[in-house]
Amino acid sequence: MQKRLLTLAVTAALLSSTTQLHAAGFQLAEYSATGLGRAFAGEAAMADNASAQARNPAMLTYLEGRQLSTGGIYVMPNVDVTGDVSISSPLLGSEPVKMKGGDALDVADDALVPNFYYSNQLNDQWTWGLAVNSNYGLATELPATHAAAIFGNKTSVTTVEFNPNIAYRINDAVSVGAGVRIVYGEGEIGASLPGWVDGIKPALPAPVQAMLPPGGTELKSMKGDDVGYGWQLGASWQINPAHRLGFAYHSGVQLDLDGHASGVLYTGSQDVSIEGYLPLELPAFAEIASHHQLTDNWAMHASVNWTDWSVFDQLVAYFPGDVKPKGDLESDLVKEEHFEDNWRFALGTTYQVNNDWLVRAGVALDKTAANDEWRTTTIPDSDRLWFSVGAGYQATKNLNVDFAVTYIKATGDAPINEQQNLLGLAAVNFNGEASGDVWLAGIQMSYKM
Repeated sequence: MQKRLLTLAVTAALLSSTTQLHAAGFQLAEYSATGLGRAFAGEAAMADNASAQARNPAMLTYLEGRQLSTGGIYVMPNVDVTGDVSISSPLLGSEPVKMKGGDALDVADDALVPNFYYSNQLNDQWTWGLAVNSNYGLATELPATHAAAIFGNKTSVTTVEFNPNIAYRINDAVSVGAGVRIVYGEGEIGASLPGWVDGIKPALPAPVQAMLPPGGTELKSMKGDDVGYGWQLGASWQINPAHRLGFAYHSGVQLDLDGHASGVLYTGSQDVSIEGYLPLELPAFAEIASHHQLTDNWAMHASVNWTDWSVFDQLVAYFPGDVKPKGDLESDLVKEEHFEDNWRFALGTTYQVNNDWLVRAGVALDKTAANDEWRTTTIPDSDRLWFSVGAGYQATKNLNVDFAVTYIKATGDAPINEQQNLLGLAAVNFNGEASGDVWLAGIQMSYKM
């Protein structure tokens, strides 16, 4: 059953915002342009504005009165998957045949990732808040006739998270916080028959030619949506006026993306509707962070982040309805992923230039979640280096505006070696690598009411 529970205008904006490469797997780091300026270093120990609750709900206790913060980060990826496609079959001779056009360039589109936050201090001990953002997203796409389309010509994961939080100040040194994660997710995955099929047909026997659909034909496709729930906890320790530690944990969220399956391998070219769902576990993540006020004007920040990506092992589609796919399948292994837990390390700084301006900078190393043996063309994950700069401007007594720019460079080797069976007639192989970079530009407006 389709679940359509989210109707706020911000949902539509968030649902148009998916891309790839800027965090491990399909995790998004872009929760705030304020944090972007320091490469999201020290986030679980920072309380610049109401967006602080997205990383650590305990930091709400550092915010006075009622505050709003909203903004967006524009993501400009340049992701390339380069390599060779070859086909091996007794029908084509003893040696693999190399196909033209194996490179897939610029497979991810630009996107805007917006956010919205509200905080309300009830008294000296209690503060509550609401966060609306996205922690996971992915979109890669190839033309239906591309040489590598059989490995997946379209993959997307889109999420919107509604996150009410509450925080309590135990004493002057220690605060704790907790929140509920309400996540709406949409997902789609598909593969099509490459155009080179039309080129090899004349060399095949007539019965085999009849088995092969035209290039560009949809082979498999699954699309669905769901709402899942989780929780988050946080704590902060103000060691002394100059030094602070923050800890945060966000639980995983289980989605069963309910929808329908299509494509000739499922429908057998029949006009049928096949009910299906695709389980997708959004991984838990945690952070330990520190903030150090070294002088009146200068501070340093650091973070270590962990994400439980090992839960993303396989994509398996299930078909519970009366109408089954071709071959009466109850389930189908769509993709092997075998991700591993990943770590991110960030170091940043802030300098207060004067009463109106401050500047930020940061660097980070974000390790890949993909295993070299199992990296795929549809999620071409790799290690990333972050280089960020930003600034904050106190426009009025109550209004602050933050700006940030980040450059992310994929680094290290990211080999891709995939194999697909072509209708039981041949083995199709892709051997290549992923590379690329990303530019991020963001603005955040925060207002004390």
